[in-house]
Amino acid sequence: MSTRRIESDIHGYQAAAALSVPLQQVLVDLIELGLQGKQAHWNVVGTNFRDLHLQLDEVVDFAREAGDTIAERMRALDAVPDGRSDTVVATTTLPEFPAYERSSAEVVDLITARIYATVGTLRGVHDAVDEQDPTTADILHQLIDGLEKLAWLIKSENRKV
Repeated sequence: MSTRRIESDIHGYQAAAALSVPLQQVLVDLIELGLQGKQAHWNVVGTNFRDLHLQLDEVVDFAREAGDTIAERMRALDAVPDGRSDTVVATTTLPEFPAYERSSAEVVDLITARIYATVGTLRGVHDAVDEQDPTTADILHQLIDGLEKLAWLIKSENRKV
């Protein structure tokens, strides 16, 4: 008895709405985090400017790479990511970033809050994603770990003991 399958019986995994909708939310929040990180990077002033300026680039790089990972995972599952600016503005859960120059201490608090908001999105969709696709949930775990580390490194700038 042969165990070989025939081509017509082989299909890739396709994301159901229960998977593509939460991944889309993760995507737009990561895109927004990258944009807000760059806004902060350009307009931070004050004590430890250079160090924070460079740390903000790390946040931006992480958010961009993570967003690309999520979008490509969506495509691998035959879902269609939407990273258009109108979509990001209309659907992000991150608070709006204030305009103009901001002190380094204020930027630390602002960007840390946005990182944790993004982590909140990841944690909030995790169980629904894990139910549909544990492989994708593993990606979310890695992103949570990376973002929480970035938040810790940045928020420590303002910590007093």
